[in-house]
Amino acid sequence: MTTPAEKNHNKHLDLLHNYKIHLIKYIEELERLDKQSEFAKEWNETTIKERRGEVQAIDKILKNLIRF
Repeated sequence: MTTPAEKNHNKHLDLLHNYKIHLIKYIEELERLDKQSEFAKEWNETTIKERRGEVQAIDKILKNLIRF
């Protein structure tokens, strides 16, 4: 039987995982735009780097929290 705290913990892990998936799709879309336009490539370069950093941070958080 799960406690309310465990349910809440799992819910937040699921939300974090869903956000990670959203970021990955967003990065893929930006990369597709980069291939179509040189201007978009320069414009999106920093955004892609920042989002990849977010994905790495989320991965670390998820790996550390799942251990509990």
